[in-house]
Amino acid sequence: MPKLKTKSGVKKRFKLTATGLLKHGVAGKRHRLLHHNGKYIRQNRGTKVLSKADTATVKAWAPYGLG
Repeated sequence: MPKLKTKSGVKKRFKLTATGLLKHGVAGKRHRLLHHNGKYIRQNRGTKVLSKADTATVKAWAPYGLG
């Protein structure tokens, strides 16, 4: 059986927590921030945990885990 490749974008964008959840950066924080209000910018600071439905998809893109 040949080895499966990990999608290179997944390696860069996601990290696994100790309990197996996936952390990700929040979208919409790169440029044109004048169009967002302060509440939006504050609440999307840092990282978030990916939803359960999306976690299964992302883990399929990284067949050997995110080490």
